Amino acid sequence: MSEPTQVPVPTSVSEAARQFLAIPAAGPWSYPALDDVQGWLGFVESVDSTVRERLTGFDFPVAVEDTEIAGVRAYVIALPGTDAETTPIYLDLHGGALILGGGELCRTMNSVTAMTNGMITWGVDYRMPPLHPYPAALDDCLAVYREALKQRDPSEIFVGGGSAGGNLAVALLVRARQEGLPMPAALVLLTPEVDLTESGDTFHTNREFDNVLSSLREVNLLYADGHDLADPLLSPLFADLTGFPPTFLQSGTRDLFLSNTVRLHRRLRAVGVDAELHVFEAMPHGGFGGASPEDLDLRAEMRRFLDRHRNPR
Repeated sequence: MSEPTQVPVPTSVSEAARQFLAIPAAGPWSYPALDDVQGWLGFVESVDSTVRERLTGFDFPVAVEDTEIAGVRAYVIALPGTDAETTPIYLDLHGGALILGGGELCRTMNSVTAMTNGMITWGVDYRMPPLHPYPAALDDCLAVYREALKQRDPSEIFVGGGSAGGNLAVALLVRARQEGLPMPAALVLLTPEVDLTESGDTFHTNREFDNVLSSLREVNLLYADGHDLADPLLSPLFADLTGFPPTFLQSGTRDLFLSNTVRLHRRLRAVGVDAELHVFEAMPHGGFGGASPEDLDLRAEMRRFLDRHRNPR
C-alpha cells in the first residue's frame, strides 16, 4: 500500500493560514447505510457535538431572536442599533453537507454572517435528513423567502449561503423563478455545493489537498432520497440561470468545490449575469478557520459587494 501524499504548506499565505493548513485532514467519514435512520441521527449528533465544543466560549455582539418564519424555525439577527423596519433582509442559508449545522450551530453561523453584512439576517434552520430529505429544506427556504417578499421590496432582499447553503441558495432562486417570484437584489455563494454528482475536476485534483472536506457522495444520496442527483433543483449547476441577480462567488485553490464554483461562475456569465469570482491562494473548503488575514479579506470583499447592491437611502 502506498503512503499518503504529503502536501507541503505553502509560504505564499499568512502565518495563520499556514497553521490551519498544517492540520492533518480528518480523513473520509464512515457513513451508515442509507436506510439506517438511527445511525444517521447518531452520526449527525456526533459531528455537530464536536463542532459545538470547538465553538464554546465564542460570543457575538448581535441581538438574536429565536422564532418561526412562515412555520419554519429561524433566527432573526442584527447588530445593535439596526433599524428593524427599513434595513434590508439577508436570507442566510447555513452550510453542513445538507445534514449538519442545525439548531445552535445554525444560530452561530448566522451570527457570523450578520456581523459582516450590516443587514437584518434571517437564518433559516431548515429541515434536514434523515428525517426530512429533499425537498423539505428547499420548501422551508422558499417559504421564508416568500415571507421576506411580504416585508421588503425585492431590491431590499439578499440571499446567501455557504457550501450546502450555497446549493439551497441557488436552488431557491431557480424554484422562485419557476413559481413567478421576483429575484432578490443579489446573491452570495461561498464555495457552493451546486453539483451533487461531483463531476468537476477538483473532486479529483484537490482530493488530497483539501484538509477540510472529502467526497459527500453518500450524504448526497441520503438527501436526494431516490431523486436523480443531476436534477437542477438538487444540482443547480445544471439549471437555467437566466435572470439571476448579481452574484458573488468564492472558493480557494485547495477547495474540493473549486470546480463547482468556477463552473457556476462561467454558467452565470454565459447568460449575462453580473457575477464576480474570488479565488483565494491555498484556501481549502470554508476558509482558514475564520480569523486569518485571508478570511478577513473575504469578509471585506463580501461587504463591499453587498454595499454596492444596496439601494441608497
